Amino acid sequence: MSPRAKNLDDIAPDEPRTKPKKTPSSPQKSKTSTKKKIKKKTKSAVNQFRKQVYRLIGTNNGSFTSFIARPKKRFAFESQFKDEEVLVVLRRHWITNLPWAFVTFLMFLAPSFIKTLPFIDLCPWRFQFIALISWYLLVFAFVLENFLSWYFNVSIITDERIVDIDFYSLMYKEISDAELEAIQDVTVKQGGLLHSLFNYGDVYIQTAAEVPEFEFLSVPNPTKVQKILQLMRLEEKQEALEGRLR
Repeated sequence: MSPRAKNLDDIAPDEPRTKPKKTPSSPQKSKTSTKKKIKKKTKSAVNQFRKQVYRLIGTNNGSFTSFIARPKKRFAFESQFKDEEVLVVLRRHWITNLPWAFVTFLMFLAPSFIKTLPFIDLCPWRFQFIALISWYLLVFAFVLENFLSWYFNVSIITDERIVDIDFYSLMYKEISDAELEAIQDVTVKQGGLLHSLFNYGDVYIQTAAEVPEFEFLSVPNPTKVQKILQLMRLEEKQEALEGRLR
């Protein structure tokens, strides 16, 4: 017997070749594919706003800065929801600390000038020592009060709402919040040489919530904060159209 031919044309050259028939796709598969495309489009529409917000925010996440970007687990507040993402934490610009820092410097040097007065030598040494210790304790209390006021007075923007924390003392503070969809208007006020030179100002937010107005005072990059709020409002509107609000 002759060996088997490798080419089928050598065996049956006159036989016509048949093409495999294409099976039509089922209507159920086509419907599921269109649903997947719609879901991808809606997700991309929401993610588009969030990506723009992330680009604006950047990666500055130092704990002692005035503009903290996406601190994640390192920063949390009392009324925060489980799945709520903190986007920005705002404090007063560091330049606003210069007045009390300058006063602290003068208070720290004051005892050296007081020693030059003639009647100080008439006071007992123990009295001078106690007065000096009491004075520096007063300076420390002054610094601590101003630092805590700057550190704990924060304004927060999350993916669901804005939060304003007013810290008055260790025993008393006030927390106000409003959902992003309740924001009606955002106004930025920035005037003066220092405001323009160091790029900080005030952001006033009109809302339809119980608190009609939120004030983010002396915050850095106020126009950036305004744009972040606008983009998050657009994202909330897009989620409302898709029925994906919490």
